[in-house]
Amino acid sequence: MDHPVVYGVGMREDESGFEITQQQGGWVIRMWWPVGPITGGPQRMTVEPAEGAEPRDVVRGISTTVLRRLDLAAAVNLAKKAPKAQETLEDVTRSLDASGEAAGRLLAAEGVSERYLAMLAATYAAMAESGAPAPVPWLARLIERRPETIKDHLKKARRDGYLGTVAGKAGGEVTDKTRAALKSMASAES
Repeated sequence: MDHPVVYGVGMREDESGFEITQQQGGWVIRMWWPVGPITGGPQRMTVEPAEGAEPRDVVRGISTTVLRRLDLAAAVNLAKKAPKAQETLEDVTRSLDASGEAAGRLLAAEGVSERYLAMLAATYAAMAESGAPAPVPWLARLIERRPETIKDHLKKARRDGYLGTVAGKAGGEVTDKTRAALKSMASAES
């Protein structure tokens, strides 16, 4: 029976590196590289039963067939692209940090103003869109306020039309009112 190869890339939060995963039949093979230039194969590999694997396949153990089917060349090619993806992720994080800090400066200077609410809404929506698991605590740290305060400000931003809702989705949607406020702020700075 021929099994398709399934690839995936996941950045590991607990180590300074990244992992590429292949599934071969009832087995998942994880290959790990440290951050930095990719000059060859992985520095660590683990082979584990796949979720939902047939017990009869697992009880026999890892076969040489599973190991021969490992597409190491494709994994290395994918690994060579991962540092660029990590660099992009770091760029997005820096941009979101700068936006959150700008919202904090607006709050300090103007209080809960229209400009602050627009910047807060745009930053929160971008954080949620980027897949941030906890945008409110992240915003609270950047703005130097408690998470409860940020939640209250986000509620006000929704009530005042700066942040729309998307059914079944965390975060929200930047509204035309927010875009207009941000455009006005950018024009004033030029």
